[in-house]
Amino acid sequence: MIKFNEKGRGLLSWRRQLIKKQVSSLEICSTYLKKIEQKNGPLNVYLTINQQLLKEAKKADQAISKNPDAFKNQPLLGLPIAVKDNFCTLGLATRASSAVLKDYQPPYESTVTQKLKNAGALILGKTNMDAWAHGSSTETSDFGPTRNPHDTSRTPGGSSGGSTAAVAADMAPAAIGSETAGSIRQPAAWCGVIGLKPTYGRVSRWGIIAMASSLDCPGPLTKTVADAALIYNLLAGPDDQDATTIKSPAPKLPLKKTLPEKKLTIGLPKEYFSLTEKETSQKVMAIANQLKKSGHQIKEISLLDPKISIAVYTILQRAEVSSNLARYDGIRYGQNRTFFGLEALRRIMLGTFVLSAGYFDQYYLKAQKARTKIINDFASTFAKVDLILAPTTPTTALEVGAWKKSAMFGEMQDILVEGSALAGLPAVNLPYGLDQRGLPIGLQVIGPQRQEDQIIRLAYQIETLIHEED
Repeated sequence: MIKFNEKGRGLLSWRRQLIKKQVSSLEICSTYLKKIEQKNGPLNVYLTINQQLLKEAKKADQAISKNPDAFKNQPLLGLPIAVKDNFCTLGLATRASSAVLKDYQPPYESTVTQKLKNAGALILGKTNMDAWAHGSSTETSDFGPTRNPHDTSRTPGGSSGGSTAAVAADMAPAAIGSETAGSIRQPAAWCGVIGLKPTYGRVSRWGIIAMASSLDCPGPLTKTVADAALIYNLLAGPDDQDATTIKSPAPKLPLKKTLPEKKLTIGLPKEYFSLTEKETSQKVMAIANQLKKSGHQIKEISLLDPKISIAVYTILQRAEVSSNLARYDGIRYGQNRTFFGLEALRRIMLGTFVLSAGYFDQYYLKAQKARTKIINDFASTFAKVDLILAPTTPTTALEVGAWKKSAMFGEMQDILVEGSALAGLPAVNLPYGLDQRGLPIGLQVIGPQRQEDQIIRLAYQIETLIHEED
């Protein structure tokens, strides 16, 4: 079996070895299947494994041997990737971790997974998640909770907890997740991986089992910033199947460490730091000080109280959940509605209430107006600063079972990412070492809409600064 280096291997690292004929796709895939066999029991990361993976790897090896330039047209040729269980995949079950869909086989491929396949990627399998993406700990899954690879008594975060745990545990070199309000960045922070949330509409939602259609956003989870940029470049762009995608082509992100084109003004939102554990705040401030020494201007800023975002998100997300889950009536999609879990039932009931006659204006309409204020607040802030640097989560990974102690557990753990999600902004989580309990600390860079290039360039610089400390 191939030996991993200390921090595992990412996509670009494996690709370099494939190009140099130092390893085969079959060897890579066999290695990950062995890792999955060893670790999936205690971690519960994968719900479905691609049984055709080794056959597909052999075909990829044949294509590479016949054409030395094969990677020019298929940049992910022969490379395995894990996919969250809410992306429809032909030939692989898609359940959204819900018993309602336990026997569901999609008749079509999502745009995201089709683009991955077009690029030559091989789907390792489907990863666990909070059922219907309702949660922030991957404990509402009807197929059991996923555990954090750094400490199995802790959760990996959610709802993309299976995907982040797969990357953190070297059970995949990269994975695909989706974020509605933190479901990429929050578990990325708790598991210590890169998590890129693109601008809303930059990556197609077609073929994703919808939670909140005005918020859902697919994105990559990786070991390096360069790997995240690689996947983003393949996925971003307009899609005729999804009317909410941005119609203009997406500019390509650099795949090598590339510094910002100018010295930036970077904002530190004081409200975010006041809600964060001291050790995490100190880590983020340490990076800010290093960026200042490199010539960037660091500026304290003030954003709307993040608690406002909790109220707005709770109302709007529940409303869209009640609408999207109405289609699962047991006629077309398997099990009937008695198979919905407790969290889904809670969200359906609250969403139906805020949309009902007599309450629509009082709750839903007011929440939409407040969302506009959040969007405008970020817009006015970005007139003063180029990017925002902040903690990703208020705490590091919490213990399994913590979500049961609070009806608003998810919203409280996502409090530092909900505002930017409501505004449709791009952002990236970067892992910055471990706290005193040995748990990963995450920091995030947030940018204006469509400014993925800016945040990736700063992410490269921060990644370099972190590695220099190592």
